[in-house]
Amino acid sequence: MKSLIAKLLKSVSVMTLIMMVCAVPAFAEEELNWIEGGQKVDVGTNLAELELGSDFIFLNAEDTKKYLKQGGMEPSGSEIGVVFPKDENQTWAVYFEYEESGHIEDDEKAEIDADALLESYQEGTEEMNKELSPENQLFVDKWDVAPFYDNQLHSLSWSLLAHDYQNNGVINYNVRILSREGYISAILVSDPANLQADRIVFNNKILSQFNLKQGQRYEDFDKKTDKVAEFGLTGLILGGAGLAVAKKAGLLAVLIPLLKKFGIVLVLAVGAIWGFIRKKVGLKKEQSEEQPIQSEQTEQSEQPAQSEQSEQPEQSEQPAQDQENDRSKVNL
Repeated sequence: MKSLIAKLLKSVSVMTLIMMVCAVPAFAEEELNWIEGGQKVDVGTNLAELELGSDFIFLNAEDTKKYLKQGGMEPSGSEIGVVFPKDENQTWAVYFEYEESGHIEDDEKAEIDADALLESYQEGTEEMNKELSPENQLFVDKWDVAPFYDNQLHSLSWSLLAHDYQNNGVINYNVRILSREGYISAILVSDPANLQADRIVFNNKILSQFNLKQGQRYEDFDKKTDKVAEFGLTGLILGGAGLAVAKKAGLLAVLIPLLKKFGIVLVLAVGAIWGFIRKKVGLKKEQSEEQPIQSEQTEQSEQPAQSEQSEQPEQSEQPAQDQENDRSKVNL
């Protein structure tokens, strides 16, 4: 077990490279309570459970936080567990977090615009890169897996491909499992070379064995007593609760604490929020500037129409046709 722990602590350096966090892992005096596979483990407090296979080991919420600190990272407080493989040739990890955001309605599941979301991520990270030194910059390339919703599991999954300033590939695979009062994040930390194989293990041996407890399931939602989240599936992809916070507290209030945590996961999320808000603000500004112009055009077009209506009835349809031509716009 000691050699395994040493191996896991060493793997933090791989994880931090993937996540753009440069801290060097260090051994802590405080010992962690490693839970070996072959048994059912609780994930969170009366929230979910995982039938942990014999090929894996697990840390609960408190030990996950300690583990992150040993690796030089700052826990968010939302961590509820982490799974590692026993095989020393594998360096992936699956982190679980829980946010009690309120019940997220899935009415957008058939309307997820992957192209618009990718553009928002790319624009957002470009804006953030202007404030970062080259070694901390990140560039979003494309979807590895475009966002999709699983009706049976009530989960939302996606994966982004990105690269750093030295053109090193960076990737993360995200699953959000919707619950009665929030959502659980299951984040697979891997690398581009091994992601496909690691994702098979993640889906077939971990997610398939993960279940919300009775009373915490998505279908247990009670509209009479339970709170509803301020965002939907699109907001969840753009950064979840961070989007709602950004609307109230301002973007910079969100950026600083998020960047202290997992670099790749949250840099991408914050970048998406930045691009999304910038686009929305720009759209509102454009609409506000166009409104006076449209009102003036309407007034000018109505006056001649009223005076000439009796004399030239055959031309009364022309202004309407012009207005129809002017209305052709693309909605974001």
